Amino acid sequence: MFAYILKRVLLMLPTLLGVLLLTFVVIQFVPGGPVEQYMAEAKAGLGGGGAEGGGLSYRGAQGVDPKRLEQIKALYGFDRPAPERFWLMVQQFARFDLGTSFFQNKAVSALVLEKLPVSISLGLWTFLLSYGIAVPLGVAKAVRAGSRFDLVTTLLVLVGYAIPGFVLGILLIVLFAGGSFFDWFPLRGLTSDNWEEMAWPARIADYFWHLTLPLVCLTIGAFAVTTMLTKNTFVEEIRKQYVLVARAKGLSQQRVLYKHIFRNALIPLVTGFPAAFVGAFFAGSVLIETLFSLDGLGLLGYEAVIRRDYPVVLGSLYLFTLIGLAVKLVSDLLYRVVDPRVQFGSVAK
Repeated sequence: MFAYILKRVLLMLPTLLGVLLLTFVVIQFVPGGPVEQYMAEAKAGLGGGGAEGGGLSYRGAQGVDPKRLEQIKALYGFDRPAPERFWLMVQQFARFDLGTSFFQNKAVSALVLEKLPVSISLGLWTFLLSYGIAVPLGVAKAVRAGSRFDLVTTLLVLVGYAIPGFVLGILLIVLFAGGSFFDWFPLRGLTSDNWEEMAWPARIADYFWHLTLPLVCLTIGAFAVTTMLTKNTFVEEIRKQYVLVARAKGLSQQRVLYKHIFRNALIPLVTGFPAAFVGAFFAGSVLIETLFSLDGLGLLGYEAVIRRDYPVVLGSLYLFTLIGLAVKLVSDLLYRVVDPRVQFGSVAK
C-alpha cells in the first residue's frame, strides 16, 4: 500500500502543474487585465472616457505616459516575460506562498482563511444533510421499490433537483424572510450583530437560524443524485444470490440489509465522496452567497475572476486542486476498507 500511496502522490505533482499551467496560459489571453483596468480607471478619472481591453497590446494605455505604464506593469509584475512569471509563481506555491491580491492588498491565504468560516458552514452542513437524507431515503426506496412510496419520493426528489437553488432562495426570501408574507428568518449574514454578546446556547441557535434558508436551497438539489444512486445500487445488490442465501438461512431483513447488502452497496457511494466533499466545501454557490449576503469562497472566486485578480484566482485554484487530489487519494484508500478484495499492490505494478 505504501508504494501505491507514493505513486499517487508523485502523480499529483504533474497534475497540479498541468492545471496551473493551463489556467495561467488561458488568463494571459483574456482582455481587460489588471493593468488595462488600472489605466482605464485613471483615464476615466481624468475625463478621458472608457477604454477597451486589448489583450497584450494594452490599448487602454493610449495617450498615457509610457513611464507611468511601465511603473504600473512593474507593480503588477507584468514587466517580466510570461515564462518567468509562471516559474516564480510555481516557486511561491511550492513554499505554500499564495501571493498577494492585486486589489485588496492582502495575502491570498489570509483572504481564504477570512472567507473560510462561511464556506465551511455551508459546505459541512450541506454535505452532512444531503448524505444523511439521501442514503436512508435511497435504502427505503430500494426496499419498497415499485411501491407508491417509491413513486412519490422519486417525483419529489426530481422536482427538487429541477428547481434552481437561487430560484428557491428568492421564493423562500419572499415567503419567510421579510418579504410579502412572514418574517421568520434573517435576510443576510451568518450571525447577528450582537452574536458576541450572546450566551453559547443562544449563539448556536442564532447560527442555525441564519443558516436555515441557505441550507434548504443548497440541500434540496444536492441529495437527488445520491438518493437515486443509493436506491439503484441497493436494488441491484438485493437481487444477488448471496442475499437469497442469507434470507434462506433465516436472517432478519434488517440484518441482511445492513450487514450484508450495505457494505457491498457502499462502494459506489464512497467514490462520490471526493466530488461531494470538495464541491460542498469549496465550490460554494455564488448566487446563494450573493442572495443571502454570505461572504464566502464562492463569492471571492467570482469577484477575483471579474476583477482579473490573478493571484487570488491562481492561489485559490492551487489550494483547492491540492485538497481535491488529496481527498481523492483518501477515497481510493477507503476502497480497501470497504472491500478487502481490493489489492493496491497489483494496481501499483
